[in-house]
Amino acid sequence: MGKVSAIIYIAVALLILFLISHSPKKHPNHSRHRRLKLRSSFSFSNPTHHEPVAFDPLVADIERRREDRQWEKQYLEHTHPELVNDHAPGHESQPEWEDFMNAEDYLNDEDKFNVTNRLVMLFPKIDADPADGFVTENELTEWHLQQAAKEVLHRSMREMEVHDKNHDGFVSFAEYEPPSWVKNDNNSFGYDMGWWKEEHFNASDVNGDGLLNITEFNDFLHPSDSESPKLLHWLCKEEVRERDTDRDGKVNFDEFFHGLFDLVRNYDEEDHNSSHLSHDSLESPARRLFSQLDKDGDRLLSEEELLPIIGKIHPSERYYAKQQADYIISQADSDKDGRLSLLEMIENPYVFYSAIFSEDEDDDDYEYHDEFR
Repeated sequence: MGKVSAIIYIAVALLILFLISHSPKKHPNHSRHRRLKLRSSFSFSNPTHHEPVAFDPLVADIERRREDRQWEKQYLEHTHPELVNDHAPGHESQPEWEDFMNAEDYLNDEDKFNVTNRLVMLFPKIDADPADGFVTENELTEWHLQQAAKEVLHRSMREMEVHDKNHDGFVSFAEYEPPSWVKNDNNSFGYDMGWWKEEHFNASDVNGDGLLNITEFNDFLHPSDSESPKLLHWLCKEEVRERDTDRDGKVNFDEFFHGLFDLVRNYDEEDHNSSHLSHDSLESPARRLFSQLDKDGDRLLSEEELLPIIGKIHPSERYYAKQQADYIISQADSDKDGRLSLLEMIENPYVFYSAIFSEDEDDDDYEYHDEFR
């Protein structure tokens, strides 16, 4: 059955490529040459800031290697500034960006990286459940979720190499003690998010052995993607601490309405364009939700009572993957049937390859903005 599907995909792909190459009219997206550039979107100063992942694993790998070099350079500057100043021995031989100077030329070389051919190759990998010749929102969401999981785990493994001082494959709380430069710069590496607290560390330690393996460490760095009850409860506890302005240990309606309700509303509303709503029009739905959460009827929300909405306050990678999928389908679904054919993907290649383009026919550069960013 798998061989038959593969043969069908190849036959369809070849037919589509033939039709495209012999078509007298080109899609508007192909009317002028566009130059594809690598992104450099990861925020080292705010690791919790979310950016969409690369659609193509090959592009993701190139960007990941460049990001690693950038991260290593920044970490070295913070931890060993004496090694990176102009007078440091061997400074001239420090690696720069030569490994990536030609990466964008590679992406724009038709013989090496042909966007159409890449989409033809990736299509059957995305069209997996079921393999029916169309990519649905759910299939595209799962694809982006897989790519995001690789990105997140890669960054966690990179961080673990730094903090695992005795190289035993585990990180203790003592090993994860923030260096002095982090303590002096509270906006770096999530220090202001409470990530260095022992309570957070213990909540991530599922088996209670005082050490974090790579799975626990990954959850420690990305608690919103964890399914651990201990870690989700810690997130709720942190929300109460942050919102509890009167310090009574719980969240009253005013504390809920001015902050938490906006996060929940933004999560629930797909268009996210309801900021024009008045205070009075929002208060009624906020009170309804507050009442639903307030199980014991004391007009206060405890840590446990925040659990049903903690996933909306701290959205997971699945939430962002769905946003990315929704945006792509809205842009590339030419016949508006709610799914993508291979032809629709080929006709809208730059919806999948987020990039900055330079036009050959004028000197002005313009940036392609993803609406889901």
